[in-house]
Amino acid sequence: MTDWLTYLETLHPKSIDFGLERVNQVKDKLALSLDSTVITVGGTNGKGSTCAFLEAILIQAGYRVGLYTSPHLVHFNERARLQGVSATDEQWITQLQAVEAARTAYEPAVSLTYFEFTTLAALRLFQQAGLDVVVLEVGMGGRLDAVNCIDPDCAIITSIDLDHMEYLGPTREKIGWEKAHIYRPGKPAICADPVPPSSLIEVATELGADLWLFGRDFNYSGDQQQWAYGGRQIRRAGLAYPALRGANQLLNASAALAALEALRERLPLPNQAIRTGFAVVELAGRFQVLPGRPSVVLDVAHNPHAAAALANNLDNMGFHPYTIAVFGCMRDKDIVGVLKPLVAKVDHWHLTSLPGARAATATELLQALQSAGFAEDKEHSVRLHTDAASAWAAARDQASDNDRIVVFGSFVTVGNVMQVLDKQRQGLSQEPKR
Repeated sequence: MTDWLTYLETLHPKSIDFGLERVNQVKDKLALSLDSTVITVGGTNGKGSTCAFLEAILIQAGYRVGLYTSPHLVHFNERARLQGVSATDEQWITQLQAVEAARTAYEPAVSLTYFEFTTLAALRLFQQAGLDVVVLEVGMGGRLDAVNCIDPDCAIITSIDLDHMEYLGPTREKIGWEKAHIYRPGKPAICADPVPPSSLIEVATELGADLWLFGRDFNYSGDQQQWAYGGRQIRRAGLAYPALRGANQLLNASAALAALEALRERLPLPNQAIRTGFAVVELAGRFQVLPGRPSVVLDVAHNPHAAAALANNLDNMGFHPYTIAVFGCMRDKDIVGVLKPLVAKVDHWHLTSLPGARAATATELLQALQSAGFAEDKEHSVRLHTDAASAWAAARDQASDNDRIVVFGSFVTVGNVMQVLDKQRQGLSQEPKR
């Protein structure tokens, strides 16, 4: 599998090259279509959580479910799941071989990016798996994203904020316009952003989509014990809080329930499937609080909107004498904007360089941290590291049992630390009993 992934990185001159023409060429050669009910999920933040909610609920209801997400945290195989289980190397390789045969059948061969190639492979896997439902997470934007080569039966946009601006545009209006093109005429179009840009509403109207707006067509309410969903025709009361933590998760959960309400004739659901789905749902790296001491939080917050949510969630955790952060990020992000909400929350910083040309160096992160308002003193420090594993080790050594470590930023940062933690757990499990 490693050889395949290395090969895919060499096929196209650009890592990101928007446009559906090349994808559709290969899709046509593969005769690729999905008979399953398809739910596409786009947005700036909250996509992964919303997909996880849908997957968990639908599996609990007895449906056969495929889920495609990106990027992965630790293993590439995570990107395609069947019934909650990552596709095997053998399953992936079979589909990658099929895509390779289809693209090279043209003269000249169709050049695909890594993301386009693997998206087509995942879609073909789902086509052959006999699924009832396929949930697809948009990679970036929407209009020209490879996932948009498939027409969904329902599309969700979770939020609109400033990210990937060099590709999607400099304003929420422009970004909303790009993302809204995952909507389809006559199909449910869910928008969970409480203040959607007018461009999104205009696109949905022009397309003739059935637009469901948060606050108008669906909403939620809650107290300390339980929460309730209210939709156009369905109300679900007495719901336990989802297993995914964070103040923003009820918004994501309500978007998932709105989509399922809109599709209720195709996908009827017992109430127990919803309750159990919310109870068992798992998603690594989204305000994931690990058991044990010190407290460890993993969060792939890498844009200002997500960082603000992380800061709010940290405030709700209770008192810790010191908060220690491990942070690494891509250079093309608004790094100062990511750091500003967290400067006042973190006492000690461990900044890490990451592999790849897009990654910011630890020195660049230090400059951004200083621009965000951080200054060293007796109670506040910063250290620079060449890799995430070293940053994690230093943070762990610095933390006492009552402190808190927050690992955040790029998927690569969180994924690399998760790999270290997995190896540590495996080492402990293999120690001989005394």
